[in-house]
Amino acid sequence: MNAAGTGRLIDGFTRAADGIRRELSKVIVGQDDVVEQLLIALFARGHCLLVGVPGLAKTLLVSSLASILDLKFQRLQFTPDLMPSDITGTDILQEDASTRERRFVFAPGPLFANLILADEVNRTPPRTQSALLQAMQERQVTVLGRTYPLPEPFLVLATQNPIEQEGTYPLPEAQLDRFLFQVAIPYPSEDEERRVLLQTTGAPSAAPAKILSATDILAFQNLVREVPVADTPLRQALALVRRTRPGDPGAPDIVKNFVSWGAGPRAGQALILGAKARCLLRGRATVSWDDLAALAAPVLRHRVLLSFRAEAEGVRVDEVVRRLVSETSRG
Repeated sequence: MNAAGTGRLIDGFTRAADGIRRELSKVIVGQDDVVEQLLIALFARGHCLLVGVPGLAKTLLVSSLASILDLKFQRLQFTPDLMPSDITGTDILQEDASTRERRFVFAPGPLFANLILADEVNRTPPRTQSALLQAMQERQVTVLGRTYPLPEPFLVLATQNPIEQEGTYPLPEAQLDRFLFQVAIPYPSEDEERRVLLQTTGAPSAAPAKILSATDILAFQNLVREVPVADTPLRQALALVRRTRPGDPGAPDIVKNFVSWGAGPRAGQALILGAKARCLLRGRATVSWDDLAALAAPVLRHRVLLSFRAEAEGVRVDEVVRRLVSETSRG
């Protein structure tokens, strides 16, 4: 494609993203970084785990995004009694009204949608979590030996409460690794919280308008894949991921002292794909170090396993990532 055609595609990409931000701002106050990371995950064809205390509008954010995108949306409230068939669907016995012949017919479950909100994903048992894992990784489900493809685009946005762990089922590392990002939802600033109080206790605001269709999103996802990555940012992404591993020769002291297991190759894939989407959001067609550095925390925080020593000394994974980014930027 020529430069003019590429420029038009990038311009359309940024206009669409700006439109989504504008419509979300009718409902969501602040959370600019969170919104950007969700948009990057959407266009990079990856899933997100949103972690934050209750009342920070995690569910509202996802449902509002769904109303802006012209996609089929399903909300799954994960509970301890939720079974795999409750989300994947199952075969049901039906009788033909004319012939009286009975046969089993597959009834699709709520996973057969474009955008899935998996609310409190760690409150359901491992059997149901594993059914969600297959859908996330393979974009298909298997029921009674038969495999059914899921619609495209397919995006899982899961929420998790970090402070109430009693009676929960922590996600295994294999499933956490399937999430492109772990997005930390922070408390609002004082000014943002004041706006929240005014906005949510007054007259209802206008409903967000629909911005993108499934066809548009698939086209933008393909555009992200076509963004080239130069050798320098590729080497920087590789170095950043490899330095999370305590046994790597380039690992800094903070990793050797406080990390049990580092990130695997999926972290590098997520970093590159996310950086491609981020540069397009900023109207650029080339990946830079700034893109990689900005996404290091959401890519690595759920893929780096800290040691007991780190827990005892109060070292947090985001601190480790910040040090890694600082050292990698210096070469």
